[in-house]
Amino acid sequence: MEYTQNILEIKNLCVSYDKSDILKDINLTVTAGQTLAVIGESGAGKSSLALTVAGLCAGSATGAVLFRNRNLLAVSEAELCRIRGKDISLVFQNTGNTLHPMYTITEQITETIMLHNDMDKSTACQLAQQSLTAAGLSGRQAASYPHELSGGQQQRALIAMALVNNPEVLLLDEPTASLDPLTKQEITALLAQSAAIRAVILITHDITTAAELADTVAVLYGGRIVELGPAKTVLADPRHPYTRGLLRAYPNMTTVKDLQGIPGTMQHNLPGCPFQPRCTQRLESCQTSVPELTLTGGRSLACHRGGIMPVLQLTNLSKTWDDQEAVKELNLTLYEGETLSIVGESGSGKTTLAKTIMGLTSATTGDIHLNGTRITERRQDFYQQIQLVFQNPQEALSHRLTVSQLIKEPLDIQNIGAKADRLEAVKKLLTEVELPADAAFLHKYPHQLSGGEAQRVVIARALALHPKILIADEPTSALDASIQAKIIKLLLNLQETRGLAMLFITHDIALARKISDRLAVMQHGRIVEEGPAHLITDAPAHQYTQKLLAMAARINWR
Repeated sequence: MEYTQNILEIKNLCVSYDKSDILKDINLTVTAGQTLAVIGESGAGKSSLALTVAGLCAGSATGAVLFRNRNLLAVSEAELCRIRGKDISLVFQNTGNTLHPMYTITEQITETIMLHNDMDKSTACQLAQQSLTAAGLSGRQAASYPHELSGGQQQRALIAMALVNNPEVLLLDEPTASLDPLTKQEITALLAQSAAIRAVILITHDITTAAELADTVAVLYGGRIVELGPAKTVLADPRHPYTRGLLRAYPNMTTVKDLQGIPGTMQHNLPGCPFQPRCTQRLESCQTSVPELTLTGGRSLACHRGGIMPVLQLTNLSKTWDDQEAVKELNLTLYEGETLSIVGESGSGKTTLAKTIMGLTSATTGDIHLNGTRITERRQDFYQQIQLVFQNPQEALSHRLTVSQLIKEPLDIQNIGAKADRLEAVKKLLTEVELPADAAFLHKYPHQLSGGEAQRVVIARALALHPKILIADEPTSALDASIQAKIIKLLLNLQETRGLAMLFITHDIALARKISDRLAVMQHGRIVEEGPAHLITDAPAHQYTQKLLAMAARINWR
């Protein structure tokens, strides 16, 4: 659908309450027949945006809110009252506080009609009843008081009230919050029908509602728009770290990876990028300079890094052993903070791929780029950026060294920190991987550790240099299911807090499904299928992927 008629334009809008900036430099356009969804955490400024457009903001606003090229921030209160409820309508979030408890639903809608139209009460009452019927309420429900209606029925009444004067702009502030799924579906269908001829701004933290109703999505964080673009593009392939965090935290039936949160809490009035205290790929400039909202790749992003960064890129990578191609012209990109799982049976080339990346064997052809730099040799700084977690912890750890020595060894080799500082770093790493940091544990040898403890020590050792990439080669295949679950949860928690990118190698597609953002299926050295984890596991296109899924672990209850 093409939108040609600009009804509402928001230009350089700033809103503050008690000298605290809530909205900063907001620029948005909504046209006839278009729904713009504004998503973000509580406190991002979403409701303040809706209230400002409706002329109900209690704070101080600058910039412009243009309705039909008329700045609503500059008109009188009397004129705003004429516009609000007739040309621009707002459906509030809290139905209980919006509907008057002493008047019936019909009486309240009748009053709204008479306030904006030269109409007698009888005619207005008939029109009110028609509007309620269109919203799914009639007869006894239309004659009820608010407390006699369910939450969904109250929401229908508010929608009927907002639409009764046929407004050109409809503002929806969390219209499906706290509704059960069936009622939410009915309300969403009603809103979709109502939005077809109007300019709509949908304020919501409910991403499924945004996906169903919106043409365009604006992601709001700390009062600023950090990502803006077509709804399908932004929600299917988020490019700002915050947008990805929102989607990772949202439960829905297409989610296969375990839910992950966003470290830290939102803060306002910070210098630089508003998301930088919580961002795991921030630069020094992010702390001082506000990124501009710049059009790139079909959407606008406010990020000094240009969005989520690729940290590892493999181009036409091949490895031949004795005339046998173990890896064949492989192309892969791993992004900051994501888990990309390489899935395939034994002998498919997965471990050879890991060893080639780490320089334990040389590539026959192809290129490896680490953070945009082509790797020609493995120097010390290479291993500060990327580490490998081996499959068997007992073979990966020297039995002549204690736990303390094993974890401290990478710091010793690279001469990082003073001796006392290195010991403190070891204790901190042990705590981070949920192991004891007391003297007794520090002086244990690998043979004195359980399998789960040994693997955690391997992970702590891998983290000692603060890499941004972990290659995990079957890191839980030798562990029982309970310990495996704990190790996987640990890795996901580390990814969340450190922003780790993980290349997770496994033969277990059921496990990969639970931890991956993306899956790459490897057969005979080639990637035969790659994509978002839910698409690969729900609708596999390649026969080999279908075979792996057919053999995946299942507990059949019937």
